[in-house]
Amino acid sequence: MSDHASDLAGHVAIVTGANHGIGAAIAASLAAAGSAVLLSYLRLADEIHDGGPYQDARAASADPVVADITAGGGRAAAIEADLIVTGSPAKLFDFAEEQFGPVDILINNASGWIADTFKASTIDRLNRPVAQLSTATFDQVFRVDARGSALMIAEFAERHRAHGATWGRIVGLSSGGPEGFPEEVSYGAAKAALENLTMSAAFELADLGITANIVRPPVTDTGWVTPEVEKAVKESDDLFHVAKPSEVADVVRFLCSDAGGLITGNVLHLR
Repeated sequence: MSDHASDLAGHVAIVTGANHGIGAAIAASLAAAGSAVLLSYLRLADEIHDGGPYQDARAASADPVVADITAGGGRAAAIEADLIVTGSPAKLFDFAEEQFGPVDILINNASGWIADTFKASTIDRLNRPVAQLSTATFDQVFRVDARGSALMIAEFAERHRAHGATWGRIVGLSSGGPEGFPEEVSYGAAKAALENLTMSAAFELADLGITANIVRPPVTDTGWVTPEVEKAVKESDDLFHVAKPSEVADVVRFLCSDAGGLITGNVLHLR
């Protein structure tokens, strides 16, 4: 356990997309701070971006993450759920309540990520595969990142009111956002929608004691960072370094703590 092992004692979190990368790191960090954590995940087989550590991680179970958390003395469970399926949010909250009690922390991290573009090219500027934008690529991302996250927030708010709770945290993980995201067009647009939804939650749910924020990480090495990506970061005027998932998780944990209670309605750009 960390020096902040009791910061979130007594709280219960759901982290979506928690079988690898930033989601797994957030789940581990919240558990280390004392929160019980339900790790939601969906094993994804990527037909376009086949192979490599990132694709392998997306196809994995969250069970190893849970095992690491419990081995360290934390409380965690995992459940596989597809956020595009009607009833999935209720399923997740029901399971979390059965395991740990009412949920008061929601981390919207899950993504249906796929790289797509309006251009005719099948390779992006970093020599990675990219698909042309289509109904399939658009829906794959929006149905998870935007609609799925919106329905998770709605379920969270409804249950929060039903329990008469007065403390809550919502954090969404974004990337690209309203500035556009060339060669990851649908992903950037879906994350812009997530940002807008979360800002609405910050205003509408404040009277319930709920804060809602977005964390926009820098380039983070979750298995997809290649030497070409590292070179691009070093040469960029806007990017500073390649982050580790644990560094992003530390920020999310702070937002979920009592110390972060005055921070709401913000998009935090991490560098």
